[in-house]
Amino acid sequence: MADLFLLFNHRLTETQARQAERELGVQHITHPPERISRLWSNVPPEPETIRGYLQPVFDWIDTTVGAGDFLLIQGDFGACHLVLAHISGSGIIPVYATTERRAIERRLADDTVQLTHTFRHVRFRIYGG
Repeated sequence: MADLFLLFNHRLTETQARQAERELGVQHITHPPERISRLWSNVPPEPETIRGYLQPVFDWIDTTVGAGDFLLIQGDFGACHLVLAHISGSGIIPVYATTERRAIERRLADDTVQLTHTFRHVRFRIYGG
């Protein structure tokens, strides 16, 4: 059975975890070490390139995730693209979570607008699928 490894800025909900087990057939869900999570959640916007910044992420993937395992990749668009390119041809299955988003708009007395967004997990989707 495959495992699911996370490169994700949030914690999985119980619904997501159960769905990963049921629909993807994953046996274990593994969070990256804290230093990798911190790196992934704080990609700096200033550098022209972030490949060097992401090297510890690539190293973690290379030493931890195997062919046939799933890797949930969500975060900074450029970082996601670089990770997808890095794992291309490795047999690692890249996935992302899809959500249904609902927005509620309220006009306040001082003529400002308050927006509340609610996200509900729908499914995991394989990149490129």
